[in-house]
Amino acid sequence: MAVKLLQIREALGLTQGEMAKWLRYDTTSRQVSLYERDKSEPPLEVLLMYSKLAKVTLNKIVDDRITLRLEKKTVKKC
Repeated sequence: MAVKLLQIREALGLTQGEMAKWLRYDTTSRQVSLYERDKSEPPLEVLLMYSKLAKVTLNKIVDDRITLRLEKKTVKKC
């Protein structure tokens, strides 16, 4: 799942800091880094935000049997 979170952020053209703002983390991108390196398990609210931003189902993010295929997208900077 960590690789998919990284794929989503990069497909959206966001830095870790920008993603942290979307996830409503105040000033640090450290938590995003922990998710992307599989050092911390993201809570459901975080997974739902990734799903919403990438316009993919939550199942595609959490099911390791499913390969995530994304096109480059842009989101409004938070």
